[in-house]
Amino acid sequence: MTDNPYALSGPHAPEAVPVKWYRPKVDPSAIRALMQKSDKIALRDTVIWLGLMAVSGTAAALFFPSWWSLPFWLIYGVLYGSASDSRWHECGHKTAFKTEWMNAVVYQIASFMLIRNPVVWRASHVRHHTDTIVVGRDPEIVAMRPPDLLRVALNLFGIIDTLTLLRRMALHVTGRLHQDEATYVRKEDQKKVFFIARIWLVIYLATALSALAMGSIVPVLLIGLPRLYGAWHHVLTGLLQHLGLAENVSDHRLNTRTVLMNPVSRFIYLNMNYHLEHHLFTMVPYYNLPKLHALIKHDVPAPEPSIYAAFKRLMPVLIRQLKYKDAVIIPDLPKSATPYGADVETLKPHAV
Repeated sequence: MTDNPYALSGPHAPEAVPVKWYRPKVDPSAIRALMQKSDKIALRDTVIWLGLMAVSGTAAALFFPSWWSLPFWLIYGVLYGSASDSRWHECGHKTAFKTEWMNAVVYQIASFMLIRNPVVWRASHVRHHTDTIVVGRDPEIVAMRPPDLLRVALNLFGIIDTLTLLRRMALHVTGRLHQDEATYVRKEDQKKVFFIARIWLVIYLATALSALAMGSIVPVLLIGLPRLYGAWHHVLTGLLQHLGLAENVSDHRLNTRTVLMNPVSRFIYLNMNYHLEHHLFTMVPYYNLPKLHALIKHDVPAPEPSIYAAFKRLMPVLIRQLKYKDAVIIPDLPKSATPYGADVETLKPHAV
């Protein structure tokens, strides 16, 4: 790990340097209006999410082991293993609900589904926004350069991520942090990390014992395994957030993309497809991101028109990075936009 420039610990890890991020000039009152939170909207979407999980999970269990159960498992898996990712994200930012405890409850539920310790990952995500795609500082870079495409493929089934997270949970159960986590988790929060991990261990053991007692795999298909078989949607959409774009820049327009998506994916993803908008104005709730997109579209690159179109543009860059790791996409700006700063000059020789 000490020779890995992406490692957060060790001799190569850079010191924290405040990044002055570019932000579009917009009417502050318009942004304040978009920052208003709504319990009604977030509660509606949460009830739909958990309600669909209850219905699909019940139907899957009742029809199991018939093949008729398969579509219900697929629906349940995506709601558990992918929709939880966006709920974890929004409630982690405390922007989904206006009422604080509602954010906290949904955040804890979603964190458990993802096996992401809620204390560790809140700290991790703060660092991600502070040092977005800064090598050696951002703990949430999903693919290093050159990209490990096998790892990316395995993560469509949550395999690498889940194994890593289970190892981290086991470490937390024993009262220890990973060395990278120790760089961003406050000492006063560490006891909470260990306590939560031990509660989770009890839940997973109880689930496994229930499966053994019942002589059925259904309990683990409902709790735990959906982190594997339902991960594909959040992995596909998550790859499009930053992959193939610039590292070590101070303009989110160079390292974050927005992708237009169908209504189903937008519900699963809670509008995080407007990812550039989210990074530019982090405290705008997910349900106001389309309005924010319209407000600042004059100063940001045009969004990719679909998931397919985004991957069609991304894949040749990833393949080129296998041999030439500095290959990068530089998104085109509209004529009305403020030009990129000096960062872009170092990227132009490597643009694809």
